[in-house]
Amino acid sequence: MKNLIVNADDLGWTEGVNRGITESHRKGLVTSASLLANGRAFAGAIGIAQNNPALGVGVHLNLSDGLPVARADAVKTLLNRAGELHGGPEVFLLRIAKGNLELSAVEQEWDAQIQKIRNSGLEPTHLDGHKHIHMLPGLFEIAVRLAKKYRIAAIRISLEESRLRAMLSEGSNRKNALRLKQGLQARLLKLLARDARELAERAGLAITDYFCGIAQTGILRREGIEQLLKNLPEGTTELMCHPGYADDDLRDSPTRLQGSRKSELTILTDPAIRKVVAIGGIRLINFKTLALGG
Repeated sequence: MKNLIVNADDLGWTEGVNRGITESHRKGLVTSASLLANGRAFAGAIGIAQNNPALGVGVHLNLSDGLPVARADAVKTLLNRAGELHGGPEVFLLRIAKGNLELSAVEQEWDAQIQKIRNSGLEPTHLDGHKHIHMLPGLFEIAVRLAKKYRIAAIRISLEESRLRAMLSEGSNRKNALRLKQGLQARLLKLLARDARELAERAGLAITDYFCGIAQTGILRREGIEQLLKNLPEGTTELMCHPGYADDDLRDSPTRLQGSRKSELTILTDPAIRKVVAIGGIRLINFKTLALGG
C-alpha cells in the first residue's frame, strides 16, 4: 500500500497562507497542516480546521519567529531585544554546542504553544518543527516528552531520503544554489537526528516511513511532484509543502517563501497531478489515520 501525507506548513502565519492551504486541501492533495500557535492569522486557522474536519492539524513548534506564547519573562533567553523569538536551526545548534541554550525555556514555550491550540478546541494530530527546529539534539527529546504529555500520537521525522530528494529535484536547475544549500541542510538533519526514529518508536509515537521536501522548499516543480508520485515507495511518505498567497502580512514577515507559495498551490491543485495519484493507487491520508494504524 502506498500512502501519502501532504502536509502544508505554516497554517496561521497570515490569512493569505491560510487561504492557500484551504484551497490546496479542498481542491488538491493537501491532507494535513501544521499550525503556528503565535501566527498572525491563528484565529482564522482555527476556523479553517473546524470547517474542514478531513484536514489533520498538528502543532508547528516554533522558536524562530513572532512573539512567544509563554510569558515573556519566563522564556526571555529565547527572545531578542524586540521581545520576539528569533534564530534559525544553525543558531540554536551553536547554542546547544556551547551549552548556553536554556532547555527548560524551550519546553515551557512549546508547552504553551500546544496548550493554546488545544484550548481552541483542536486535538493536534502530530508535532513538527518550524524550520525543523524540533530535530536538534536535546530538542527532539522535549518534543517527544510533550507529545506523550498531551497524547499527541505522531511526530515528524525530518530525515529526507536521498532517492526521494532526487525525484523531487526533477525539472529544477541542478546548479541552483538554494537547492544545493537546502540539500546540505537535509543531510545535516539526517546526521543530527540519527536516533530520532528510535526515540519516537520507543515512546510509542507514529512516524512515517519516508519524508521529503526539504531540499526543494521554495523551488518545488510540477515535474518533481509528478516524478515522486509515479515512483512513490510502498509504505507511508510525508511530503512537506508551503502553499499560500503572498498577502501584505506575508510580505512584511521575515520569510523568503513569498511567490513560491502560489506556485506550490497551483501544482498541488493541478487536476493532472491529482490524476497521477488516482492512477498510481496512492491513498491520501493524514497523521491521525497513520496513528490509527492506517
